[in-house]
Formats: sequence, structure tokens, C-alpha cells
Amino acid sequence: MPSFPTQFTGVTVTTKANIYFDGKVNSHSVLFPDGTKKTLGLIHPGSFHFGTGAPERMEIVAGVCRVTLDGKNAVRTYAAGQSFDVPGKSGFIIEVPEGICEYICSYLAG
Repeated sequence: MPSFPTQFTGVTVTTKANIYFDGKVNSHSVLFPDGTKKTLGLIHPGSFHFGTGAPERMEIVAGVCRVTLDGKNAVRTYAAGQSFDVPGKSGFIIEVPEGICEYICSYLAG
């Protein structure tokens, strides 16, 4: 099982939250000295579609979610310690059946 970071050092965090779907999905951007960006977020119960510009890696820190990538029929379940990749210029549906799903989203070079 992968071990995700519990903290980031030497970064800038934006104080204004990214709020989606009437507050059911919230994140904050983390900017690294090398110019890379991640978001740290929470997803409350529900089903949500997100589009991607660049490829993304979603690392599940806590909770459980079900994911369907655009153009695919398979629904996969991910729990804390697991991750999935989403191609650029694509999208995905993420469903949280209960509780809160916490994640780290990394924007990958594509």
C-alpha cells in the first residue's frame, strides 16, 4: 500500500478555497517551489463529474470513493492508501457513498 505524505514543507497554500457543487467538494491549492501544484480536498457524499485539463493523479487519504473514467464503463472503488490516474482533456465521475473522502490531487506533466 502506498504511503502518502502527511504534510508538505516549503510550500505556499492558497487561503481561498476551491468550492464546487454547492460546497460538497472543497479543496485548497498547494504551490511548490518548482512550480508544481497539488490540491488537498474533501468530498462529501454524492456523485460529481470533474473535467481535466492536464493529467491528474488522485490519491485517497481517507474514506472511500467509486470512480468511473470518461469513456469507460468500469466503476472502481478506491480507499485510503490507493490512487488513480485520469488522462488530460478527459474527466471522471467520483461518488462518495458515505462519510467524507479526503484526497490529494497532483497535476502531472502531460
